[in-house]
Amino acid sequence: MKKLLLLTAAPLLLAAQASEPNATPQTPSDVIAASTAEDWRPVAPNNLLIMTLGSGDEVFIELAAIFAPVHVTNIRNLARAGWYDGISINRVQDNYVVQWGDASERKPLPETVDRSSPAEYDFAMTESHIAGFEDVQEGNYEPFSGYLEGWPVAHAPREDGQRSGTLIHCYGMVGVGRGNNPDTGTGAELYTVIGHAPRHLDRNIALVGRIVEGIGALSSLPRGTGPLGFYEEAEQRVPIATIQLASELPKEEQPSFEVMRTDSDAFRAFVHARANRTGWFIRPAGAVDVCNVNLPIRRAAAD
Repeated sequence: MKKLLLLTAAPLLLAAQASEPNATPQTPSDVIAASTAEDWRPVAPNNLLIMTLGSGDEVFIELAAIFAPVHVTNIRNLARAGWYDGISINRVQDNYVVQWGDASERKPLPETVDRSSPAEYDFAMTESHIAGFEDVQEGNYEPFSGYLEGWPVAHAPREDGQRSGTLIHCYGMVGVGRGNNPDTGTGAELYTVIGHAPRHLDRNIALVGRIVEGIGALSSLPRGTGPLGFYEEAEQRVPIATIQLASELPKEEQPSFEVMRTDSDAFRAFVHARANRTGWFIRPAGAVDVCNVNLPIRRAAAD
C-alpha cells in the first residue's frame, strides 16, 4: 500500500508540473495550501474527546469508532458519566507512552566544536563491515501499511484467504491499557504514544484514537522514575480535571477539527511530497514510513 500511494500521486504531480514547466516541485505545505474543502473531512463532535489537565492545558483526541466500536462506546459512556474527572496521569515513560487512569537545548556550542566539519552523511561498507553486519529486519511488521478512512492501518493475508487489518501504533495514537490476556481493558485506563512507533504493540492492544492537538502537554511531562516510567510518589502524578465529549458542549463551544481525506488526490500528492523532499534535502528518500506521513489535521475554519 505504501508503494501504491507513492505511485498514484505521480500523475497528479507530473500534470501540474507539465502545465508550469518552471514550477518548483511541490512541498507538503504546497499540497495543503492547494487543497480544497472536498479534500478534508470534519471530526464528528461525538468522536472528539477534550481532556483538560489540572494546569488548564487541553488535549484533543479523535476516537476511531469505526475500528474499535466497543471500546469507543465505553469511553463515551465514561466521559458522559464524568468518571474521568479527577483521575491522573500516572506513567510517563521516555520514548514510549504517557498513561492515565485511576490512581532547553539553548546552550551555545563549546569553542572546541569544529563548525566546518565535513558532511559525514554516509560511508562505504567494507568487507569487514559486511561480515559484521547482523540483519534484523526483512520486510515489515505487516506486508502492507498505509491509510484507511484517515487512519494508519496495516493488513496481512490470513490462512482463510481474507485479510486482517490493524491500527498502527504511530506517534500520538491512543490505546486502552489492559492486564494479561484475556483482559482487553475497558477504556478506563488509556495511553498515548510519545516516542518512536512501538509497532510490536500492534495487534496486542486496542487502539481507539489519536491526539489531534495538544500532545505537547503530555510529551513534555516529567518522566516517571519507577519501573516502566510510573510515578513513584502520589504528588508526582499529574491531575486531570475533566475528560468530556465535544458533543456534550453547547454547539457554539464545540471545538472543530478536520482531517485530510486519505482517499483523495491531495493526500496522495502529500504522501509523494513527504517521500520526495526538496530544498534542504540532499538525497530524497523516495519513500516514507507510514508513521512519518504526518497526516494533516487542522482546526476547522469558523463558519
